Amino acid sequence: MHIDFKSALSHLPLPATATWPEGVWDKTVFEHGTMSILVFTPRGHDYQTSHTQDELYIVMKGTGVLTIEDEPFPFVEGDVLFVPATKRHRFTEFSPDFITWAIFWGQQGGEAV
Repeated sequence: MHIDFKSALSHLPLPATATWPEGVWDKTVFEHGTMSILVFTPRGHDYQTSHTQDELYIVMKGTGVLTIEDEPFPFVEGDVLFVPATKRHRFTEFSPDFITWAIFWGQQGGEAV
């Protein structure tokens, strides 16, 4: 299986919603079993909330801060970030060119359950 980065980005943005007034800047590009892979490139503000599965971010471009439960984690291009299931998190202070893969997997509640 091959997932093309440029092709994934070509689907964005999707139309604005009440939750994402700047437009929807994530797109699921692959699903298999419990795993899903998205390309995510927020604009303006990151409105996401906690998720029921563990999540891994692979930063493809840009810089910023991922805040998990009020703890900031600065990141740069090439970094990998892990967010356990059910933890509040969002990206802040991200550069205008920020792009990341988001990978969800595992049972509801996370692997540690």
